[in-house]
Amino acid sequence: MRWFRAKNSAIKKFGVIPPVADPNRHGLAIVVCVRDEALYIEEWAKYHRAVGVRHFVVYDNGSVDDTCAILRATLPPDELTIVPWAGRLFYGEDFKLIDGQAFAYSHAISNFGHAFRFMAFIDADEFLLPKVGLTVEEALVATGGFPNVSLPWHMFGTSGHKLRPEGPVLLNYTMRSATPMSRLEHSTNFKCIVDPCEVIEVSVHQFKTRNFGDLTANDAGKRFTRRNRKTIAFYSNGFLQLNHYYSKSEQEMALKMARGSNYIFSADKLQQKMLTTLRNIELETVEDTSMIDFIKEQSIRI
Repeated sequence: MRWFRAKNSAIKKFGVIPPVADPNRHGLAIVVCVRDEALYIEEWAKYHRAVGVRHFVVYDNGSVDDTCAILRATLPPDELTIVPWAGRLFYGEDFKLIDGQAFAYSHAISNFGHAFRFMAFIDADEFLLPKVGLTVEEALVATGGFPNVSLPWHMFGTSGHKLRPEGPVLLNYTMRSATPMSRLEHSTNFKCIVDPCEVIEVSVHQFKTRNFGDLTANDAGKRFTRRNRKTIAFYSNGFLQLNHYYSKSEQEMALKMARGSNYIFSADKLQQKMLTTLRNIELETVEDTSMIDFIKEQSIRI
């Protein structure tokens, strides 16, 4: 089919008109796209509620398991919005694939952003870890309220687990890439926390705001262009760290590859990409127990 040939020219960036801020807007919302995350979503939701997330905007990409039921059982109704988001969209005669995740992010900003001071755009295998304070918002104080914050991935691999271990993900995985700002292919990227009422351009890993363009800040509040955030000078995790539990165990990694991508990849291409990423993560690792220490110190129940 024609769109299979056009997938490399997918539409991955969207312009938005910033929503008008509610006078009483406050708090942090998380926006996440999910598909069949029933094994992990309860832990993810409980943890982020414990670190001060006010609301969860969940785009469900056709889950056939109990992901949505678990979310409804875990979170109060006034803290959860689930948006059905299944299917793929294409644009134009050349059938350019529309990136569903970036499109969901732009939809979230336009429809829900007016109510919140911050919006975080992360995945269900990513966790926001305050290094200062008890909540994500307290950690963000160091940014001085800058409307576009980029957090580099801290990539966790298998931590030596061949089979899925019992217990929470956050307590079982402690070995991560020693170089979060590595330039190795597929192993470095960012997720963002923004002021939704300032955003004018949306993509999965980067945003633009109307008064600062492509400037983005690290967790310490230092500002860089989007291009320069990839330099080692940008790296900081002293206030807020983004943990990405990429593979989990070897068993779970195999299941993840078998499940396939939300995008149009061949099975071989997806497997090659994921194995390359895992190999890059585990080329050089360090033990990072900061998440475990935080959970124990704050008595977070997950």
